[in-house]
Amino acid sequence: MPEPSNFIHDFIDADLAAGVNRRVQTRFPPEPNGYLHIGHAKAIAISWGAARKYGGVFNLRFDDTNPSKEDMEYVDAIQRDMRWLGFEWQNCYYASSYFEFCHACAVKLIKKGLAFVCDLDAGQLREYRGTLTEPGRNSPCRERSVEENLDLFARMTAGEFPDGARTLRAKINMASPNLNMRDPVIYRIAHVTHHQTGSRWCVYPMYDFNHPLSDAAEGVTYSLCSLEFENHRPLYDWVIQNVGFEEPPRQIEFARLNLNYCLTSKRKCLHMVQTGVVSGWDDPRMATICGMRRRGYPAAAILDFVERVGVAKAYSVVDYGLLEACVRENLNQNAPRAMMVLRPLKVVIENYPEGQTEQIAVERHPDHPEWGASEVTFSREIFVERDDFLVDPPKKYFRLYPGSEVRLKGAYFIKCEGYETDGSGNVTLLRCTYDPASRGGNSPDGRKVRGTLHWVGAANAAQAEVRLYDRLFNAENPSAAQDYHETLNPHSLEVLRGCQMDAAALAEAAEQPSVQLMRQGYFCLDPDSRPELPVFNRTVALNSKW
Repeated sequence: MPEPSNFIHDFIDADLAAGVNRRVQTRFPPEPNGYLHIGHAKAIAISWGAARKYGGVFNLRFDDTNPSKEDMEYVDAIQRDMRWLGFEWQNCYYASSYFEFCHACAVKLIKKGLAFVCDLDAGQLREYRGTLTEPGRNSPCRERSVEENLDLFARMTAGEFPDGARTLRAKINMASPNLNMRDPVIYRIAHVTHHQTGSRWCVYPMYDFNHPLSDAAEGVTYSLCSLEFENHRPLYDWVIQNVGFEEPPRQIEFARLNLNYCLTSKRKCLHMVQTGVVSGWDDPRMATICGMRRRGYPAAAILDFVERVGVAKAYSVVDYGLLEACVRENLNQNAPRAMMVLRPLKVVIENYPEGQTEQIAVERHPDHPEWGASEVTFSREIFVERDDFLVDPPKKYFRLYPGSEVRLKGAYFIKCEGYETDGSGNVTLLRCTYDPASRGGNSPDGRKVRGTLHWVGAANAAQAEVRLYDRLFNAENPSAAQDYHETLNPHSLEVLRGCQMDAAALAEAAEQPSVQLMRQGYFCLDPDSRPELPVFNRTVALNSKW
């Protein structure tokens, strides 16, 4: 089956047919200043997919040109997340590996009269830059001689000047309608230790300078990036052209993945982590890849979601419900079934023999008979969900209430004969009877029982903690709020303790990547689990309340 096409592949097909390029080489260039999020999954898939389709090369390159915000923690995490998603790369590079090359290219531009050392500070640079409707003004330093610029840049490199004292700027056009072309800064002073190069450098290239040079030096033929870099493309091409490369890479932009009810800004995500809004980058409510992995999202479901979103040129917002639907579809086919009572209410079956227990077979998956069944213990005392009983039920309520009869999944019919309450009127115990002839959930006299409940036998029950996760934000676009705290969902996490599950079934569920707890949703074991207290995260409910 041929790989699906998109407008990027159409461009590549046209280039290959015209002989513009004879090969395809792409790259994914993350800055190691945070963890990957769902939007990165799309960006990686696009570049990786293009290289795979055309039998080309896909590389990973860390854009580590801003050492004050970068860390090896993020480098390691990015590689771990990419491998978990199933993306492999031929080579791993660092932008910092090209610092010598970039520096030489900067010197080359100075010698050609296309770069100059500027003394304006950050505020003055903004003032001289102009606006979208007014042209900028030339820096007073713009006409320095080549010799003076070479000397000043050498002194910058030697560490003679403090941070912010001088910059190296490209000499292009201060009247350009594109603000990125108004003599942009291509080097700045930063006396910061780098995680790769140590204290070797105190001047660092700007992204818009380093990026095209790194692409060209590596032999990248297609620099695929998100739409916000479209206005940077003229500068990308200017750098490549004026440094001089025989086979310049081609930049093609696509619309980034915008997912509602999410924040993906690394700055805001870092703030949430540092201020304790979330427990860490891998908090299951985060839109990070590691957060989704901890929540139990299968990698295949994330890739399915990315493929369904597709590759487009126009800005759009994708509903989070589509991602959840992809997760449900995957887990519905791949997660075995089990029974757990999250909010237990004890039931005493008064006519069931005291001290007797029996094993009930519960199928692991209705579509996978080859998976067999789990054996759970039935006894005189069982637990059911507290929500499955009402003293005064509404019409068409088919669960437990005084005088009602329900089916216990895989076991027997039971009838509620009465209940007990505490001093506050809260129901603490149900008293029921069972029909011994209804084993397996069917009655020999053919009477209809419409309600079926899951349950756990108290004789072999074990406790677990369950964390019910929901969306972190109530607002569709939390990034638009002046303060994202105002959009936080106060019910995004509910922790349930004392949940009950058959001990044998619990041990079995703990060995699975995911499990469907009947009538509750899909769950996975959390790394916080301990042998004496398993902790399960709800990946997604069976149906969306949104």
